[in-house]
Amino acid sequence: MSTAEKTKNSQYFIELENDYGAHNYHPLPVVLDKGEGVYVWDVEGKKYYDFLSAYSAVNQGHSHPKIVDALVNQAQKLALTSRAFYNSKLGEYEKKVTQLFGFDKVLPMNSGAEAVETAVKLARKWSYEVKGIKGGSAKIIVCENNFHGRTTTIVSFSNDPDAHNNYGPFTPGFIKIPYNDLAALEQVLKEDASDIAAFLVEPIQGEAGVYVPDEGFLKGASDLCKKYNVLFIADEVQTGIARTGKLIACHHEEVQPDILILGKALSGGMYPVSAVFANNPIMNVIHPGQHGSTFGGNPLACAVAMAALDVVEDENLSERAEKLGQLFRNEIKKLIEKTDLIANVRGKGLLNAIIINDSQHSPTAWNLCLDLMKNGLLAKPTHGNIIRLAPPLVITEEQLMECVAIIEKTVLEFKKG
Repeated sequence: MSTAEKTKNSQYFIELENDYGAHNYHPLPVVLDKGEGVYVWDVEGKKYYDFLSAYSAVNQGHSHPKIVDALVNQAQKLALTSRAFYNSKLGEYEKKVTQLFGFDKVLPMNSGAEAVETAVKLARKWSYEVKGIKGGSAKIIVCENNFHGRTTTIVSFSNDPDAHNNYGPFTPGFIKIPYNDLAALEQVLKEDASDIAAFLVEPIQGEAGVYVPDEGFLKGASDLCKKYNVLFIADEVQTGIARTGKLIACHHEEVQPDILILGKALSGGMYPVSAVFANNPIMNVIHPGQHGSTFGGNPLACAVAMAALDVVEDENLSERAEKLGQLFRNEIKKLIEKTDLIANVRGKGLLNAIIINDSQHSPTAWNLCLDLMKNGLLAKPTHGNIIRLAPPLVITEEQLMECVAIIEKTVLEFKKG
């Protein structure tokens, strides 16, 4: 028996994953064992600030007691019925979320990718049965550098080679345009609106590097979709649930999507819960047997999601994200004046990123994240030279300023090469 196995330290657990798990992720070399609020601890007991929040799934903080209680209490009572029967939690959940987000109906699913697939199916079915597009010819407009998940259909319209290459043949029916380009959107709609079902877009492109579109882009896109009788689908799996300073990011421009996709923080990261929202003229094209999920809308998911949304409201997480996000970007702008390592900071609310002044293929951002880890803050690069910085929304101003100090110390002491 190795020394690592005897002590069951970080290296032991890393080797276990490397030996028995598929190598489809490249994690930072830290093995987490416990979380509470904005903090996580590794197996050796070292404490860190979590500045990734499980890709914005843990907006309400780790192990929030209200969500934990909902999970435990419901698990002890009834966890799963399938949709073959009614259950006493689903209707309450559906009423709560539809009223909160302003829609007639919700279709519950589990993962974000499942919800995106559901929205694609829903938009296509609506286009054939309501809009009158000829069967099999509906198209959906998407944006370049999108990230909507990793199912075969979704990677069919990805231009990320890691997500796309060697997974074909691909699903047809998608048109790619540049992100944040209303002229390109209108051009496609002018030419082909009669065969277009929907425009699917992230209000902020998170995985691509926290790209925030120009003010007016979302409103302009929504207006164009209305003009050409095309559905506006907002994928708010990452940007939703208060992350950007509003309940959903579309509300920054007072846009109500035709179809809204939520996931991640809908359950506070406690349990896989996702949802697709639409009004009756769209949602009512789905009939029994035409779409579903054994786990979608299960009692455990519903109880957890209702508690998670209560936390967002009770603790004013949207307002906190708005205020602290502005503070964070202002502090990082001050840091940029002291160093040439960071080229820019961008974001909205507490979804932010710093752009490292090096090439996309350099190890600089990764090495900086390793140094941040040593100094007690966990973050991870995306697309090589961009570091996403997204703490749980329960973070306090004092904690945020401690994190700014860690980032400043790490950046100013960083040595390239």
